[in-house]
Amino acid sequence: MTLPESTNAINDNLASWNDRAHIHANGGYGDLDVLASNPSHITGVAQRDFAVLAPHLPDQSIKGLRILHLQCHIGTDTICWHRMGAAEVWGLDFSSISLEYARKLAGKANVAVTFVQADVRKAAEALADQCGTFDAIVTSAGTITWLPELTAWAKSIESLLAPGGVFAIRDDHPMLFALDNSGLSVVQDCFGGTEVVYEEDSSYVTDPSCEGNGGILTHTVNHNWAHDFQEIIGALLQAGLVLESLHEHDVADWRSLPMLEFDEDDEGWRMPDGLPRIPLTFSIIARKPR
Repeated sequence: MTLPESTNAINDNLASWNDRAHIHANGGYGDLDVLASNPSHITGVAQRDFAVLAPHLPDQSIKGLRILHLQCHIGTDTICWHRMGAAEVWGLDFSSISLEYARKLAGKANVAVTFVQADVRKAAEALADQCGTFDAIVTSAGTITWLPELTAWAKSIESLLAPGGVFAIRDDHPMLFALDNSGLSVVQDCFGGTEVVYEEDSSYVTDPSCEGNGGILTHTVNHNWAHDFQEIIGALLQAGLVLESLHEHDVADWRSLPMLEFDEDDEGWRMPDGLPRIPLTFSIIARKPR
């Protein structure tokens, strides 16, 4: 599969995410031994993903289904799909370092997950000789902003879905891309294809006291791309999927705006009382026709 030329940008992002994997697995995501040792623990991200997906599943359950988790990072949410009843779970990410930690975490949790390294836009090509199709494919929490285009992404998803299978994405709302770091001013375009290049030496969850080089990124150059609803939905429809739902949500998976406050009940971030509520994330469900 030939992709639009953005190799240098993707390599910059890969180097950054390799650094982030070390940080997130060594304190940045909290004590992962606690997650691994408690078979009933489901992350807030996975809970919100399942809530979006469940109404579109038989009996609102993933029991007995084959699940593919795209851009799975270190596997904290991936193992939860197995815990929630999936018969078989696969995780895919472009970072080999992330997947090393993901495999270790799944091993500690005694959860059977197959992890594969690949650019998510080449997922179908990477998995073609390894598995069949999936009943559901999921991705969430800061994923597509790291992709320069979505056409190959959507085609790959369609290829990997079984007839009647569903795809779920729940991610940062497109409008957030346009805001400055204070979250109060519109400073850039939010239309699909807009690229922002920036330098950052810390991860979005970094605690200065955590391990992993003190939470400091060695590779600081990052490339993000805006993807508006027209582009996201258009790519999925062009690939042959059928849109079933689009929702906007007032809870974020990370502190995407500086004024957000952590809600311990659902492990999510919300606007504080007294400030207007705005959509922080969105979700889309699309289905492959039978």
